[in-house]
Amino acid sequence: MSDWRSVKARRLLAALLRIGWSIKRQSGSHRILERSGWPDYVFAFHDDIEIGPRMIARVAKHTGLSPDDL
Repeated sequence: MSDWRSVKARRLLAALLRIGWSIKRQSGSHRILERSGWPDYVFAFHDDIEIGPRMIARVAKHTGLSPDDL
């Protein structure tokens, strides 16, 4: 069973901001996030979209997010 659960994109973005990511720039629903020591990450989800566990795991792989951060 996965450690991840489904969450709204708004909540996922808030978690990323809490762990040190910041919005570098935005164009529509595409946000370029930056964090020192990490390559930039494109967060391309609308706020009200429900994101499933598999996609959250992919985001976590590139951003250092952990299940406890949500």
